[in-house]
Amino acid sequence: MTVAQRIGSAPAAPGAGPVVRTDLAGMRAVLARLDSPCHVVSDDGRLGVSTTVPPAPARVLATVPPCPPDRLGASSFRREHGVDLAYLAGAMAHGIASVPLVRAMARAGLLASFGSGGLPLETIDRRVGELRESVPDRPFLVNLLHSPHDSRLEFGTVELLARHGVRAVEASAFLDITPALVWWRLSGLTRHGGRAVTGHRLMAKVSRFEVGSRFLAPAPEPMVADLVARGLLTAEQAELGRTVPMADDITVEADSGGHTDGRSLTALLPQFAQEREAARGRWAPAGAVRLGVAGGLGTPAAVAAAFALGADYVVTGSVNQACVEADVSDTAKAMLVAAGAADTAMAPSADMFEMGSQVQVLRKGTMFAQRAQRLRQLYDRYGGLDELTADDRMWLERRVLRMTLDEAWARVCEYLRRAQPDLAPESLDPRRRMAMVFRWYLGLSSRWAQEGRADRTVDYQLWAGPALGAFNDWAAESVLSDLGRRTVTEVAANLMVGAAYSLRVHQLRVLGVRMPPAVELFRPVPDCAAYARQLLR
Repeated sequence: MTVAQRIGSAPAAPGAGPVVRTDLAGMRAVLARLDSPCHVVSDDGRLGVSTTVPPAPARVLATVPPCPPDRLGASSFRREHGVDLAYLAGAMAHGIASVPLVRAMARAGLLASFGSGGLPLETIDRRVGELRESVPDRPFLVNLLHSPHDSRLEFGTVELLARHGVRAVEASAFLDITPALVWWRLSGLTRHGGRAVTGHRLMAKVSRFEVGSRFLAPAPEPMVADLVARGLLTAEQAELGRTVPMADDITVEADSGGHTDGRSLTALLPQFAQEREAARGRWAPAGAVRLGVAGGLGTPAAVAAAFALGADYVVTGSVNQACVEADVSDTAKAMLVAAGAADTAMAPSADMFEMGSQVQVLRKGTMFAQRAQRLRQLYDRYGGLDELTADDRMWLERRVLRMTLDEAWARVCEYLRRAQPDLAPESLDPRRRMAMVFRWYLGLSSRWAQEGRADRTVDYQLWAGPALGAFNDWAAESVLSDLGRRTVTEVAANLMVGAAYSLRVHQLRVLGVRMPPAVELFRPVPDCAAYARQLLR
């Protein structure tokens, strides 16, 4: 049974002549034939649809052309990344966007980013090696998460990625251009026919114009000069670097899970497009940088809206965390599947705690957000752990850490000596020690969710935005509500096929034709990935 048959009843077979469908199931089936034109007709006073122009007395009210999902977004994105759809399953830190997730997407001709953020270099090295071995000829990205406290981690990551022959990174949480980004971008440049050829692609995820504008520009000259002086770049690479922007793609991040400024997509993307046009006026290569969208994309209607706003590609995150391939415990996935659109909250982040940075997390079923917010309040109020009141100390030791402060500090010191051997924990001032203890708990909370620690369920930190709840509502009582069948490729296919379907409905609205509400809504269907491949032939 085809997807069109699952959506409704199949149109007549080729050669059977024009057939006008006036029943709801048949109208949905015709609209789902995204590789064929759709004609809306008035047939004996009733609204109907057909893939071919029917004879009189039927009267054609509107016609829309084929709209397969590979027509959404920028063709250059698909061509240059070597994928079928302008779609990316974005990185989720700590390997939640796992090797199996990225591999499944790559084998389906789709793009995904491995979530290397927060992982030690040896783990990144091993897992990227697994990816290169299992999908040697397929494209994928690896996340490069900004490390404000350890620039060596950034350099170590890009160096091992270059050694593995990785072609593209997804840079996230950067507030400025760093030497590691410059080295990655320019060390892959070669000259061919007098022009720069980019060997290392860079996709930057940003939510602020001032940050995005730096990725539209060439690499900062002082950083380039320093890297040349250190022997990390050649003079030719430095010269070629003046002709290319820092990024090939900029993902405009709206209200997403994890690090987010919670900004509106409809306000953000048009302003970024305006900034790109202004940058192109100053320096022509900036105009070639593609603009994608992340945040809030949990339904076909939302994905369609992003493309209607002019997005060159879309990036999903929260909706992939409960997929079969995501490296999250079954307990955590059950909590994610039960979430509604209002079941998220903001909490202090572990990696940028002292800076006041926040992440959006799941609120329903966990106390993490409330506890993390109280930790921030304690940090703002006290100069060190020794200043805590008896009540605050008791709450911290019994409810949060579940050990004494001395025991917790000993654990932190053990971790720091292993992760940052050049840092002497004993030299830290009391306020910094307090921050490190709090960051230790914040960091462990996400690991407990991945591991499924039954005694720590109330402390699970699960990054999620409103898109997750919207997706759950849309997918309710469908194939995608079953955790065992919610694969990352089926999610991608249903969202993209559904977006194309939604845009076709919108085109008809613009032409003055309104479909019945039951026809306008695209619902998840089984085996949508196979149908998407059929549409791309």
